[in-house]
This record gives sequence, structure tokens and C-alpha cells, in this order.
Amino acid sequence: MAERVRNGVRSGPMSDDLRNDSGIEIRPLYSASDLAGWDPAAKLGAPGEQPYTRGVYPTMYRGKLWTMRQYAGFGTPESTNERFKFLLGAGQTGLSCAFDLPTQMGYDSDHPRAEGEVGKVGVAIDSMADMRLLLKDLPLDKVTTSMTINSTGAILLLMYELVAEEQGVPSSAISGTIQNDLLKEYIARGTYVYPPRQSMRIITDIFEYCAKHVPKWNTISISGYHIREAGSTAVQEIAFTIANGIAYVDAAIAAGLDIDDFAPRLSFFWNAHNNFFEEVAKYRAARRIWFRIMNDRFQAKKESSKLLRFHTQTGGSTLTAQQPENNIVRVALQSMAAVMGGTQSLHTNGFDEALSLPTERAARIALRTQQIIGYESGVVDTPDPLAGSYFVETLTDEIERLALEYIAHIDELGGAVAAIEAGYQMDEIENAAYEYAKSIDNDDRIIVGVNKFAVDDDPEPEVFPINPELERGQKARLGEYKAARDQVKVQAALAALVEAARGTDNVLYPMKEALRVDATLGEISDALRSVFGVYQP
Repeated sequence: MAERVRNGVRSGPMSDDLRNDSGIEIRPLYSASDLAGWDPAAKLGAPGEQPYTRGVYPTMYRGKLWTMRQYAGFGTPESTNERFKFLLGAGQTGLSCAFDLPTQMGYDSDHPRAEGEVGKVGVAIDSMADMRLLLKDLPLDKVTTSMTINSTGAILLLMYELVAEEQGVPSSAISGTIQNDLLKEYIARGTYVYPPRQSMRIITDIFEYCAKHVPKWNTISISGYHIREAGSTAVQEIAFTIANGIAYVDAAIAAGLDIDDFAPRLSFFWNAHNNFFEEVAKYRAARRIWFRIMNDRFQAKKESSKLLRFHTQTGGSTLTAQQPENNIVRVALQSMAAVMGGTQSLHTNGFDEALSLPTERAARIALRTQQIIGYESGVVDTPDPLAGSYFVETLTDEIERLALEYIAHIDELGGAVAAIEAGYQMDEIENAAYEYAKSIDNDDRIIVGVNKFAVDDDPEPEVFPINPELERGQKARLGEYKAARDQVKVQAALAALVEAARGTDNVLYPMKEALRVDATLGEISDALRSVFGVYQP
């Protein structure tokens, strides 16, 4: 594997040895000799053509800008609905919803383990009543909605579908994404509930259900974002994520699904960090790797099955609490890298997110950052404008080579699930994160405002307020909801779900019926826990 030497870290004060975040040596100059024997037709092709290095669509942003999708979700469904409407009014073109930790972990707001966490890092959704409030007066046949949810992703998707049906919008007309990427939870994030192999069962059930009933929905957002947030390098980010993607495809095929029935709705989720050219090259390399895996390894027939379509979010871990307005520049730089790398949708972080949930002012600046890039910069006028650069093409090839080394090693370990069970990816990320932190502590890496250019009189920033009354109100509403329903119907529906989980039936159908009779998210999760158990690292 590449030596773990980070961006700006040299072997000595007079050394020319400069390496980027993934340990790739950056030479002082690149020229035509660096691409000797390089075949543009094989490496690049045209935008919208194999191997898709230059983008998945022929005209890219010349025809349509990426979806500008700002993250929202805090407190109650009502307050999050208000933020959705504020962002749509400001020109956002897609919704993105964060859920609080109890919702992510499959606990209702009145569960003892939810105490103190209700509505803190996202919106609390316990029931169909909450989902109706969250989506009130939103044009579900026109907006696309991304939901950052994993272990309980199937439940939230079904709630969304049911609310759309109540509004007169058929399932075939709604579009969006659930993250639904459990493997990265074991690797990097931790909001898992069930063991890996049981989680894979639910994921493949979602693939099958959506292929039949919600054809415009992206059934999974295979996420490198959180792997990078945990401290991985750019190479590790795409390698471990694509290896997870391979595992999902393998599991779906083993469950009897045809690759061309589900693969077109697979999507990816990448991070954007500050090393501009490394990030651009990372996105280009990832597209090429995925195309070759789907074309050569899985022999997909549909061209849409071979496209790596992706959402990007600017790097939360790059934001600093010190001099937080510096983050506006970081976010702009990262956003430009995502656009130059060909993202399909983009979320820009608020400059204050190292301190709190984003204020309205920060959210507006973040959205305006995307709009200025899209409408004023000129970088959207032609697809992949950096194609043919001696430096960018060399870097793309090297990132691809190193990522494929990681993927081959994971294959040798038995695939992503077996590698996770052995702790391989976690160990690699931990080592990379340690080297990164050490480079800052040693002043080998400069973080502006932190270990250089610091100030003593940084003004106290405005932060987003969290009202403690929100939790009490959410619990009271949930109590009223449970008291008003037919308990016999709820118990019968949950028993049917348990029976399906014990067998081989698709669990989404009994889940949907349980939601129809007002079972809660926590109750449905408990029913599955009773069969699948919980994951213990």
C-alpha cells in the first residue's frame, strides 16, 4: 500500500518529497512524458460514454446543473418542514433530511435510551403522524428527497411512500434516495442495529421492493462520506466504498435479483476535502473503477447499470470551530472540486457546523456558494474541463491503481462483509486518522486558524438553539398517538412481521401493513430485533 504521508508533509525541511492525502508523491512538474503511452480512448472516452471517466452524461451541467440539496433536520417535524420550505424558497432544488439518533437506532422518542437525544442531531420521526407533519404541503411529485437513514431506512421509505399515497401521488411518481448503507456503519459510523448479514437481507429486500413499486427511488447511497469523516485517505474512501458496493451487488444476485433490475438505482455518496486536484481525480477514478467492475466482473447489460452516479457533501471534519468564517472558503473550494469532478448532487456545509446545527444565515451562504459556482464561475460550460491535464490524468491513474489494490485485498479476505468482521477496514482507517492527527500536532500540516494564523479575540458566533421543550412535546404526541390506535391490529401486524423475518419473505410488505395500522418505528425495529438480534462489535 502507499506510504501514509499526508498533504504538505515532507521528509525534511529541504526535501522535495511532497505527498498528498493518500501518500501519493506529487512531483514538482508534470509534462507529456508522464503520459507516455497513455491511451485517451481507453482511459477517457467522451463524457457520457465508456469508461465514464469524464462524466456519466454527454453534456453534464451544460444541459442541467447538479441538484442543490441542503441538509435539514432538527427538533420536531414541524420545524424541519419550515426549514425545507425556507430552503426551497431560497432556490434549493432537492430536499435532504437528517434524523435524530433514536430514529436512526430504531428507538421511539419515549424509549429510555432516547433520553436527551430527541431532535438533537436531526428530526425525530416516531410515527406516520410525524411523517405527515414533516412532508406537509411539499410537492412530493416534483421534489426529490434524500434521507440519511440506514438501519431504519426501510421504515422511513415506507412512511414516505404512504404519505405520498395519502396526498394522491403514486409510488411510481416519487423520487429520492435512502442512504441504506449498513456496511459503512460497521466500518466508520456506528448507527447499526442488526448484525451485518441480517442487515444485508433487509437491503436486498428493499432493492426488490423498489424495483417493483418505487422505480424512481435510489435504493442505496453507498457511502464513502463517513469513511472519510472517520479519518480515511481519499484512496481508502473510494476503495472501501466500492468494495461495499460489490458486496451489495453480490448479495442481491444471491437473493435471486437480476442485476439490471436493481443496479440502475444504485448511487454513491462521496466526501469533498480541501486537496482540490486529489478530490477531482478521486471522483474520476471512482467512475472508471465502477464501470469496469459492473461491465467486466458482473457483466451488466444495461448501460445505466454501469454508471457511478453520486452525491457529494463538503467535508464536515475539515470545518474548524476556530475562526469559523474560514469554513466558507473551505466549503467553496470543496464544492468546486465536486463540480469539476462531475457530481450529480451537492450539499454544502454551513460554516458554523463545527459548533452547532447550521443557522439560517449559514444555510443560505452555503446554498449561495453552490449557486455562484453554477451561475457565475463558468466551470459548468463544458464537461470535465480538466481532462488531458498531465497532472490530473496521472493522479487519476494512480488513485485508481491504489484503490484497486485495496479492493483486491478485500476480495482475498472474502469480501467486504468478511473483512469488516475481521476489522480490516477499521484498522486501516484508524492508522490513517492517527497519521493525519500527528501531522497537525507536529505542524507538518497547516490548518489555518488552528495551528497557524490563530487569533486570540475570535468573536463568539451565533449558534443554532435547541429548545429542551421539544423532547417533552414529542413524547406527549407519541403517547397520544399510541393511545388512539387499535392495539389488537398493531400486535397482529407486528406478529406478521416477525413471521416474515423468521422466514424468507420480503419484510417490507408486512412493515408497510404495520405502519398502516399505526405501529411506530421503534415497535417495528423491536420486532426485527427479536428475530435478527443486535450487532456486538
